[in-house]
Amino acid sequence: MRDAAINLRARPEQRDLIDQAAQLLGKTRSDFMLEVACEKAQSVLIDQVFFSLDAERFKAFNALLDAPVTANPGLERLMAIKPPWDDEPEEA
Repeated sequence: MRDAAINLRARPEQRDLIDQAAQLLGKTRSDFMLEVACEKAQSVLIDQVFFSLDAERFKAFNALLDAPVTANPGLERLMAIKPPWDDEPEEA
């Protein structure tokens, strides 16, 4: 059951385009928009975790992953900073 509302404004020509596409697929405007928005959202999220490499670049990538860790002073400084959420007062 759908119980979360998503509201947006569109120009009439955008609404008409969406309605035309939805009708061709036998869907309501809401069903069409939700399906397309979710497909795009999944695509965006997948692009953040999946990438494709040819064999040569994959080999180079694996070599970097397998290489010994080197010192990174900038990262060490960053990790030494106390995060603001650790400043919560202690309970007595």
